[in-house]
Amino acid sequence: MSEDFSRELDVALQAVAEAAKLCRSVNSRIAPDVLEKKDKSPVTIADFGSQALVARVLEKHFPDDPIIGEEDAAELRQPEQAGFLKAIHDEMIRLDLNPTDDAIFNWVDRCSQKEYCNRFWTLDPIDGTKGFLRREQYAISLALIVDGVVTVAAVGCPNLGPDVKTPPEGGGLAYSAIRGQGTTVRSLVSLLNPEPVRVSSRTAMAEKRFCESVESGHSSHNDSAEVANRLGIKADPVRLDSQAKYCVVARGEADIYLRLPTRPGYQEKIWDHAGGVLVVEEAGGTITDVTGKPLEFTHGSTLKENRGVVVSNGSGHDEIIEALAAVGVS
Repeated sequence: MSEDFSRELDVALQAVAEAAKLCRSVNSRIAPDVLEKKDKSPVTIADFGSQALVARVLEKHFPDDPIIGEEDAAELRQPEQAGFLKAIHDEMIRLDLNPTDDAIFNWVDRCSQKEYCNRFWTLDPIDGTKGFLRREQYAISLALIVDGVVTVAAVGCPNLGPDVKTPPEGGGLAYSAIRGQGTTVRSLVSLLNPEPVRVSSRTAMAEKRFCESVESGHSSHNDSAEVANRLGIKADPVRLDSQAKYCVVARGEADIYLRLPTRPGYQEKIWDHAGGVLVVEEAGGTITDVTGKPLEFTHGSTLKENRGVVVSNGSGHDEIIEALAAVGVS
């Protein structure tokens, strides 16, 4: 693309990094038994707070750009949600911000665009809620879509280290890309010293490794295992939450990620994929749906013309599609 999107990337990284500070703050205080109690309070605070902060930064620099996001402020405005609102405000004070309640509502509602237009951002303020609650992997994913093409991406992974088993040093990693300019990784805290990222060069299927969700409700693990068996892949899958999976494929730690349909009629949300898609593609990978069709970001908030998502390092992608069809996924 001839247009320069470097400013958009700088702003996107700034927005994601600021949201990550709030998310890390909330995440650090999650009690060990939060999942057993089915208490989603921490992720609710981080979700709304992260969205508000990203929208605040985008509004400052690109006030005319709409944002398609997951949340709106209708629930947060209810009197019974006053505790959540206060908690969000307290987190912002820790970041040296002191917004009014209306400012928080307005920032959250900046992400209420639903329909497709020629230029818009899409945001997932906390991708991987169960991972967040387990204090494992989650992501803040922001992408700019121009004329139906994912053009800029910033994916912040606060708990991702140099490999999935090693804790991060200094607050996690930010993966980013501008279409046509490659993918880079840098510190999510300093945003300095970006380094290029490339998918693996593995071509032999037997040597490849799958990457899949921890939560089986997000993708069919049984179908993934059957596909792996057909392809002769022996290694255990790398399991982690969120769009961090895209980053793990982009940097070559895994070679294949399948997001397989778990129920008829489900439409993937664009904010669950847009940032990660560009990160992998610009690192040299290939992404289609389960039929081999390119993903279409021209239908508002969903990928309604696609079914599932298939991510690879580019080698043997057609083989993967054929294996999916052979096990009845199409």
